[in-house]
Amino acid sequence: MSGVNLLFAHDTEVALTCAAALVNTANDDSLATVGELDTFVRDWKFTGSYRHTRAELDAVRALRPRLAALWSSDKDGVVAIVNELLREASALPQLVRHDEWDYHMHATAPDQPLAQRMQVEAAMAFADVVRADELDRLHTCAADDCADVFVDLSKNHSRRFCDGSCGNRANVAAYRERRRAATT
Repeated sequence: MSGVNLLFAHDTEVALTCAAALVNTANDDSLATVGELDTFVRDWKFTGSYRHTRAELDAVRALRPRLAALWSSDKDGVVAIVNELLREASALPQLVRHDEWDYHMHATAPDQPLAQRMQVEAAMAFADVVRADELDRLHTCAADDCADVFVDLSKNHSRRFCDGSCGNRANVAAYRERRRAATT
């Protein structure tokens, strides 16, 4: 993400891409152990309490289908999901500053359960997407063999694939098909 041309506030973009990454762990079951959750929490720089337990892992895993529904819902559906996620957590938005982050929004206390903090961060980010009328930036990868979701944060809404490898595979396949067609 470029720090120059942000579509949303930086914390919103991070929360959106984190929510997509969390949803996508269901596609390859890359969040099956507490150790994998440790890595996810570290990679996404979650702050606050974290108990490193199987129950916590199960709660985070249970959040995935609820967040996945945001990619397949219409605007009213997204609003209903976001409101439910915020209501369940008794979210109370406030500005905070920590680590290398300047002031940004948190809506849960740092001692709330990890899954609840993830739930609220995602819900707050999706609230910004709805308010900006940018739901058309939520996509499922265009690769035939990939079901990952992503948020298109490009300026021109041109992103079609979840990451470089899916796009590269599609481009190579299209190139080979063109070559094959040219030789027949």
